[in-house]
Amino acid sequence: MAAAGGSLSIVEYFGGEGGYRCGYCKTATGNLSCGMWAHSMTVQDYQDLIDRGWRRSGKYVYKPIMNETCCPQYTIRCQVLHFQPSRSHKKAVKKVLKFLSKGDVSKMAGEEEPMDSHGGDAVASDFMLRSASDVSQPELTPLQVESEEKVETEIQGKEEMDKDVAEEKVESRSLQTHAKEETPESSEPSNSAKNVHASPKPGKGADLSKPPCRKAKDIRRERKLQKLLQNQTRMVEDPLLQVEPQVLLSETSKSKPNQAKCIEDFIFSSLPEDAIHQLEVRLVRSSPQSFQFKATFQESYQVYKRYQMVIHKDPPDKPTISQFTRFLCDSPLEAENPTNGPDCGYGSFHQQYWLDGKIIAVGVIDILPYCVSSVYLYYDPDYSFLSLGVYSALREIAFTRHLHEKAPDLSYYYMGFYIHSCPKMRYKGQYRPADLLCPETYVWVPIEQCLPSLEHSKYCRFNQDSNAVDDSRIKELDRVRVLHKRTIMPYSVYKKRRKGPSDEASVQQYASLVGKMCSERMLLFRS
Repeated sequence: MAAAGGSLSIVEYFGGEGGYRCGYCKTATGNLSCGMWAHSMTVQDYQDLIDRGWRRSGKYVYKPIMNETCCPQYTIRCQVLHFQPSRSHKKAVKKVLKFLSKGDVSKMAGEEEPMDSHGGDAVASDFMLRSASDVSQPELTPLQVESEEKVETEIQGKEEMDKDVAEEKVESRSLQTHAKEETPESSEPSNSAKNVHASPKPGKGADLSKPPCRKAKDIRRERKLQKLLQNQTRMVEDPLLQVEPQVLLSETSKSKPNQAKCIEDFIFSSLPEDAIHQLEVRLVRSSPQSFQFKATFQESYQVYKRYQMVIHKDPPDKPTISQFTRFLCDSPLEAENPTNGPDCGYGSFHQQYWLDGKIIAVGVIDILPYCVSSVYLYYDPDYSFLSLGVYSALREIAFTRHLHEKAPDLSYYYMGFYIHSCPKMRYKGQYRPADLLCPETYVWVPIEQCLPSLEHSKYCRFNQDSNAVDDSRIKELDRVRVLHKRTIMPYSVYKKRRKGPSDEASVQQYASLVGKMCSERMLLFRS
């Protein structure tokens, strides 16, 4: 049989790992998870794995032991087709646009710098590197498959409207002028006349006999309602003016506020011709490395090195090229370009943010059959004032929506893990509508339903159906596919051929964690 490069996932399961320092609560031995080294992996297998709580860090794929680890990490996804930016999201985008157009670098008053990285799961990098070092070098080379035993397989605030604001200003001025004209003339000018442009507060001012000021939007709404009522009255008085009900519905709909702007309206706002800066986002494939990726590797690495040293206080000798490559460049995902997929294909990519011809940030992402999965973000610390963590997350949401146009099944943005017990990691829950993955039944539950439970307990089962179980749990261990001595076989055959102590407990744990589909589709490497 040919090499298992682009058609089969080959993994080497390590089992439970523990006793490592937690990167969230800093507990010395609280980080508990199960892990495996992925020699190769199809995008569909990885999609199914992250839908069971797994994540990758380089080629190391791990799953927290949710009911034992100090900081339970729940997989979170955003339903991008229904996403609406919050007020803080809009402010972050406008900050970037203001910098690009005018070069403004000032922080908005009262605004705290948001989280630096929406990928946030990189605390597993040290753990991943330790585990990877335990695998012998020959085992890290691409595995070949020579023969295969026959076996059956089964194959998602307040809206700022410029036009509305402009209309409000015009109507407000007209109302003030109209009020001034209707005021009785006096030999002495009243204080209220002097302060027409001072916008007095409702019910205050020199002339308390006047009604309080009203919002222009309320006045417009009232005028439209009066006009509609007049039309209805006229129709009753004159049957010749009767119109179809749809006309009334149209008039009524016009009285509603304008629809909220979508994220693309903010991100892709056109800049003035004399804009001071130019920003470009380039997508380059990181595995296998494209020509563009190789050409920009050194510049990208230097940004990463500065980011780790300044933001995460790493010593200069820690963010080496080797560590950078294993952590953020190497990927087990095989590139796939199906005709019904996105134009860029599936697999692992870097989204490079180029400002005036230089890289200032890089978002590491995986494009999978149903989602864009955020892996990590690093940026030039000199541009921390731009809130690039928020801005890049919004760009990735918009990018996911763009991919959806060509690949309809691709409609979610996975943000890694949501950690309610770590306050600085709760920001991911602000990208709504969002769902959390139930750690026991692996069904998605709206985050609003999960938060009350998380306030009382770190670890929670979100599925409210007490009788529900994991539908994808393994039922027949003998159907697990094993790669042994370059030969693919079901576990039942491998068990007979194996020499030495039984490894059935380890294989059982692996199968229960990856689920029925993956255990019968992926190849579990056994030496």
